Amino acid sequence: MTFAKRPAVALALLAMVALLAGCERPPVQSVQRGYRGLGMEQLYNPRTVAAAVEQNQAQAPLAPAPLTGQKASAVFKNVQVLGDVDVGEFTRLMVAITNWVAPQQGCLYCHDGADMSSDALYTKVVSRRMLQMTRQINAGWKSHVAETGVTCFTCHRGQPVPANLYFNAPGPDPALSMAGNRAGQNAPSPVVGYTSLPNDPFAPFLEADGDIRVVSTTALPSGNRHSIKQTEWTYGLMMHMSQALGVNCTYCHNSRSFAAWEASTPQRATAFYGIRLVRALNNQYLTPLAATLPPARHGPNGDGPKVDCATCHNGAYKPLFGASMLNEYPELGGPAAPSAAAAAADIVATVAPPAAVKLYFAQGRAELPAEAGTALAALVAQAQTSGMKSFVVAGYHDASGSVAQNEELAKQRAMAVRDGLRSAGAAEASIELAKPQQTQGGSGADNPEARRVDVTAR
Repeated sequence: MTFAKRPAVALALLAMVALLAGCERPPVQSVQRGYRGLGMEQLYNPRTVAAAVEQNQAQAPLAPAPLTGQKASAVFKNVQVLGDVDVGEFTRLMVAITNWVAPQQGCLYCHDGADMSSDALYTKVVSRRMLQMTRQINAGWKSHVAETGVTCFTCHRGQPVPANLYFNAPGPDPALSMAGNRAGQNAPSPVVGYTSLPNDPFAPFLEADGDIRVVSTTALPSGNRHSIKQTEWTYGLMMHMSQALGVNCTYCHNSRSFAAWEASTPQRATAFYGIRLVRALNNQYLTPLAATLPPARHGPNGDGPKVDCATCHNGAYKPLFGASMLNEYPELGGPAAPSAAAAAADIVATVAPPAAVKLYFAQGRAELPAEAGTALAALVAQAQTSGMKSFVVAGYHDASGSVAQNEELAKQRAMAVRDGLRSAGAAEASIELAKPQQTQGGSGADNPEARRVDVTAR
């Protein structure tokens, strides 16, 4: 080889290395998930699977504690959550949570050693709210977590702060860019697999109620509001979900028609509820906690940390690959459910005129109870029979407390009712969400009128 040819060979080798850098080193295994010829296959690399398995090992349960017959709230001061639990089980759970969240720091990570009942440390205030959140997930979001449920370990994995949280992306300064506001495009981020897609798919979908659909339901151009920009934001979210769960698109979708629900796998419905679960957690729990956190825990925009799909899944299609730690700690499953008769009386009430219903929600909850489906189905049927073409959904909230938080909860409830109307057969375009409204009557968490949603057919 002549000396003159060596630079060309070196450049060729560098180009080859650059091309192969985007490839995955074999062996890669495939698992068929649909009929042959549909391209519905999951691709797995044994090395990445082994790494995910190592990161998703459930922690062995503590030995059962003897029951004392006394409630935790009767023995300890300032027990605002889990006070209905036997003091023996309560103590066992507190030891377990310490192991899950702060094994190095111990109890003093949240508690004042001089006064364990004190709320002086912000970490105690946050942990109390997180316990409430965990119980709500297990009791009210079985559409996503089923009976497997979650515990504090699901997210924390032995760390005071979960590894997978996100803050609102600051984005580049438009004034410094010739292209102006690029909406986060061409600013590679691990969130979207280092692609040129918008690097913040979280704010539009996991905080706001952005429309994830990218295929118009009407003939072009009438009614089509799904631009290329919106589509790329959606693809960014899908990239995140694939990485968070360690799967590819066909885990949920049929490659013949990604939009068709009837051709999709059951996991797509689970993911549908998962997106709404994450959105509810961010809006009802994480975002309001930002004011409690010290500035060092805030993001570059001054917001607090929020959760995404990777927070629980951590690279596994099921957190901890489906291992249920909740079975060993049923206290985190939520308070005892009311009787069926009480639940039916508290949740759904049909009012005059016949083309209107009033739905009552549980305190602090935004999940549409199963009993509401019957009332909404009857309303849709009545509207179709009477020639009514639209539905107005109005959420109500209390006058006391934070107006912003109350309005957000009323909005989440209204959106849950909207989804219920869709499931009952109402067209999406026929549903109108009214602005959250404040009740004029009594105040307080026990006021049912402050946790209702009115639905009227016109």
